[in-house]
Amino acid sequence: MVNEAYHPNAYLVNFRNVKPGLRARTRVLNALERDTADAKTLANQTGLHYGVVMHHLKLLEVRELVQRRGSRPSVWKLTGLGQKRLQ
Repeated sequence: MVNEAYHPNAYLVNFRNVKPGLRARTRVLNALERDTADAKTLANQTGLHYGVVMHHLKLLEVRELVQRRGSRPSVWKLTGLGQKRLQ
């Protein structure tokens, strides 16, 4: 059995971390590590539906791991909080 490598910030405290959610948040966080983007661009980059991307962005925003800037369409970026990757 192969263990999947999830982004360290994909695990949410006091939240049921199921594999599909961890995979989706990992894709979103990896895309945001490369560059800031709006949700539509993130959906295209990750291959996830727009609604899924927005759901996970809002979960991450509540935990202050990402923040939105500007008016519609909002641009999302990482805040720098949370766990860091091991090198």
